[in-house]
Amino acid sequence: MWKYIGKEECNKFLLSLKLFNCKDKKKYLNTIYSISNNIENNYKIYKIKKKNGKYRTIYEPNSLLKHIQRQILVKILDNKAISKYAKAYHKGINLKDNAIPHLNKELILKLDIKDFFENISFIDVYNSCFSIEYFPKSVGMILTYLCTYDDYLMQGAPTSAYISNLVMKEFDEVLGLWCEENNISYTRYSDDMTFSGEFNPREVIVKVRKMLYKLGLELNNKKIHIIHKSSNQNVTGIVVNEKVQVSAKYRKEIRQEIYYIRKFGLESHLKKRNIDIEKEKYINILYGKILYVLQINNKDNEFNEYKKFMNNFKNKF
Repeated sequence: MWKYIGKEECNKFLLSLKLFNCKDKKKYLNTIYSISNNIENNYKIYKIKKKNGKYRTIYEPNSLLKHIQRQILVKILDNKAISKYAKAYHKGINLKDNAIPHLNKELILKLDIKDFFENISFIDVYNSCFSIEYFPKSVGMILTYLCTYDDYLMQGAPTSAYISNLVMKEFDEVLGLWCEENNISYTRYSDDMTFSGEFNPREVIVKVRKMLYKLGLELNNKKIHIIHKSSNQNVTGIVVNEKVQVSAKYRKEIRQEIYYIRKFGLESHLKKRNIDIEKEKYINILYGKILYVLQINNKDNEFNEYKKFMNNFKNKF
């Protein structure tokens, strides 16, 4: 369809996307071309410390590029369907939806894709999201440049998460069908894959490893976990042994915070625990944790009572 389209038509196509507000058409096009040709100059790079002590590199686009990426997400990417097995970065889907398929199963296998985003290449993004099937080639290439950094998909851009689901769509569908044929439940939450049922874990690991290899991806051998029903089974932080529930440790920490607030009062509690944070911010954080527990199990009477208790504090600010 787009094979013989010329530069003028491509420019009209770019203008029609309205990726940012600019009445001057020439300036709009020059800006789009300039950013896509010099993408590295439009990112701030920094590191954040992970729980294991290592650091994750974050690539944060500047305000204009971030706005453009959000427009690409809303106007183009959100209209593309992802696999039903993908449970992250999708409106109306949350961690609970990722956990429910694995409830009360004999065995759970958890696998992790190594350096997931950083190993999704420019060509993967182009083929999955912006190929000539959907856009004139030059337009598709520009859109791909706007969503990648140094020819790869990086964490930090608003588009990266949804793009990763589109890149993995065929993988999810093929693997999901194979799992259904073998009575195995499968979901993927970003780079975390979960399998549950009664099966041979080694067979699944071999299957997944081969499929990932075709995509230029690989398993993280340090994050292969096999959990039997007799142990504490959790999926992306949610316990699934008998009912879907936030871990006992997480609940205990919240319970302890509420206890201290009731016993000492909010200000004394913050001083005693050396919590150097504004009261309003602390209340919002704790309230958010309570809401998360209730999102997983809204019939939890204890935490519904905590919610009412915290509402009294929120109303004071």
